[in-house]
Amino acid sequence: MIKKSYFFPALFLFLNFLYSCDSSSPEEFQTERKTSFNEDWQFRLGDSLENDVSEEEWRTLNLPHDWSIEGEFSPEHPAGVGGGALPGGLGWYKKNFTIAESDSTKLTTVTFDGVYQNSKVWINGNYLGNRPNGYIGFQYDLTPYLNYGDEQNEILVKVDNSDQPNSRWYSGSGINRNVWLGQTNKLHVPQWGTFVTTPTVSKDSALVQIEVEVANNYSGVKNGILETSLFYKDQEVNSAAEEFEIQAQDTSEVTQQIKVLQPQLWSVEDPQLYSAVTKIKVDGEIVDEYTTQFGIRDFRFDLEEGFILNGEQVKIKGVNNHHDLGPLGAAVNTRAIERQLEIMKEMGVNGIRTAHNPPAPELLELTDKMGFIVMAESFDMWEQGKTENDYSNYWEEWHERDMRDMLLRDRNHPSIFIWSIGNEVPEQWSERGAEIGRELARITKEVDPTRPVTAGMNPPIHTGQEDVTLQFDEPQQPNALAGSGALDLIGYNYAHQTYPKHQVNFPNTPFIATETTSALATRGYYEFPSDTIKIWPVRWDIPFDGGNPDHTISAFDQVRTPWGSTHEATWKVIKKHDFLSGFYIWTGFDYLGEPTPYGWPSRSSYFGIVDLAGFPKDTYYMYKSEWTDEPVLHLLPHWNWEEGKIVDVWAYYNNADEVELFLNGESVGTKRKEGDDLHVMWRFPFKKGTLKAVSRKDGKVVLEKEIKTAGEPAKLVMQPDRSTIKADGQDLSFITVDITDENGTLAPRADNVVHFEVTGGAEIIGVASGDPTSHESFKGTSHSALSGKVLVIIRAGKEAGPVEVTATADGLQKATTTINLE
Repeated sequence: MIKKSYFFPALFLFLNFLYSCDSSSPEEFQTERKTSFNEDWQFRLGDSLENDVSEEEWRTLNLPHDWSIEGEFSPEHPAGVGGGALPGGLGWYKKNFTIAESDSTKLTTVTFDGVYQNSKVWINGNYLGNRPNGYIGFQYDLTPYLNYGDEQNEILVKVDNSDQPNSRWYSGSGINRNVWLGQTNKLHVPQWGTFVTTPTVSKDSALVQIEVEVANNYSGVKNGILETSLFYKDQEVNSAAEEFEIQAQDTSEVTQQIKVLQPQLWSVEDPQLYSAVTKIKVDGEIVDEYTTQFGIRDFRFDLEEGFILNGEQVKIKGVNNHHDLGPLGAAVNTRAIERQLEIMKEMGVNGIRTAHNPPAPELLELTDKMGFIVMAESFDMWEQGKTENDYSNYWEEWHERDMRDMLLRDRNHPSIFIWSIGNEVPEQWSERGAEIGRELARITKEVDPTRPVTAGMNPPIHTGQEDVTLQFDEPQQPNALAGSGALDLIGYNYAHQTYPKHQVNFPNTPFIATETTSALATRGYYEFPSDTIKIWPVRWDIPFDGGNPDHTISAFDQVRTPWGSTHEATWKVIKKHDFLSGFYIWTGFDYLGEPTPYGWPSRSSYFGIVDLAGFPKDTYYMYKSEWTDEPVLHLLPHWNWEEGKIVDVWAYYNNADEVELFLNGESVGTKRKEGDDLHVMWRFPFKKGTLKAVSRKDGKVVLEKEIKTAGEPAKLVMQPDRSTIKADGQDLSFITVDITDENGTLAPRADNVVHFEVTGGAEIIGVASGDPTSHESFKGTSHSALSGKVLVIIRAGKEAGPVEVTATADGLQKATTTINLE
């Protein structure tokens, strides 16, 4: 086999921070080119805005906002159970604002990061446009229609999410991402107007290339100087300047190249970032400034070595995540996204796939700073729909615009390494799919020629079998999309049995597993024996009437879908071969909607390694033991069973040779992982008391772990993820409440209803337990626990000071914690 590599130059993070005065440090001249436009909107649900609509029918709120999450769960909603069993409908938003007379010479824009879906926007009665896609950002020029001085302006937004189902998962409804008011000089760098690449990168030096678009909205020709300075932290590294001339009502592109010596490379362990500050100067005066934050790195996907980052082999250990934030719904909150990424990072995750749509900009800003390998995905469907009212209805008119806008917006993010042009599209099997794939790949390369293109295919080869178990030595026929020549990486959705033969089937194109596993679990629920594999549903295309009447699924790694595999089975294949560059697991977190394998009364998924409240399931610790160097010793299940019941005990561990298990002080035996084992197991009759595990390396104790039989639930214990948060009206504290016995042992079957109260300058904005069958509102002030745990989310107000949060439940000792707002 001829070794072949695909090289992709390092790319850079795009982030609009702009500045107002000349300085050596970008932090010193940040200005109000882009300001939040989120506060004091009015909202109402309704089909029309007739003259008889009273002001009382509107309510005041701040964006981002998701009205669906406020509704009641019901299988009768048009979105169906797959859409989260929550309502859609048609909503209206309006906001009054003023623009200073002194700003009348500027350009004023409004930018929506995302509106789900079918939005239409008016300013002062003037129609600006519509956008069907609920996941892509867009901008309108308000300048021709504005009033200045004391005279009010009114912006009106219609959001139509009434034609459902239009998604296979929970979409949310409303202006659920941030909105920005922008002001610039008429000579300026427009939205998404920079592209930063590095044609060459080494440890000694890097060549930074900045392509800058300049727009002239004046009525005459403009001459000026375009100056770009590179900063690492607060120190200027190097700079370049070019003269330009631009005609009236025209745009022009200026390309600059700047050398960086001893560059600080971006990596998943150490994601170093730079800033490129671009200034437009006319007659010595700065008229516009635009900052692109970026990170220098070099990578390639190799047929034999997999993924190479900065010259070192890195296995992509990723997860798929949908856009919802559990009990917060689809309304974007930076801290909520950050918490999800922190939980994943703690597990050892280094990759995120944005399944199956462009993400909120805040997620990419965080993956840049925290160090994740992102696969950014554009579409879940092309021409052929998956639900009656989905994006396929808008495909012909909108797909190229939406694709280009995603690429322009996100192509400077250093965390993005792969563009995915689609997920499990039905066209993958036809020549039409090959045609569309080539078109989307062409568009991608036109906007960004520096990253590989892939698609999630299920699977990329014709196996002739419904459950992919085929073992082969001769090449198999690729599907039309995989064989189209459009893809730089062959993306596998499932079919993990075929991974070892990738080089047989695709001798010229590297591998990525775009979606894997689809294992199922309910946190805290266990079935025995644990070493039998259950396939739920038995077939994907027939109604499921098996499982458990209470819609639970064993949290041992023993239940999977027919198209999927267990967590352990998939990772064993991926870790074994260097040429398998990595994978993205379905999914990191449970998500609203698609409650496979069940239907109603389940209303959210069972796929997550972490549940909807952010509480890890047991397989989280299997991955942590494999993917991190932090010592791990995790025992499952809990230790509350019927006397004499035959139970299985699993241990996940690392950094040790063996684990010895003790029951009430007596050894049950010592176990070692053999071969490719990822856990050890004991089986014996249950006796209440204390189960203790001891891991050892070279005869020395590494860790000890105890699980005790809990008595009756007696008290509540609160633990905030952060006890000090910002008094900015947006910051959050996620507070875990455990139900324990009188000795502090978690009561693993407790499902008490816990009530919450807040005093001080904060409010409760979410409650959850991770129970996929709960129909209690996420927006209430009480919630039933699942397996002894429940979550309450507190949002800060804008006044500093202490906030007291109290949890109570009938018959249990209450708990109180203090959150400081600074």
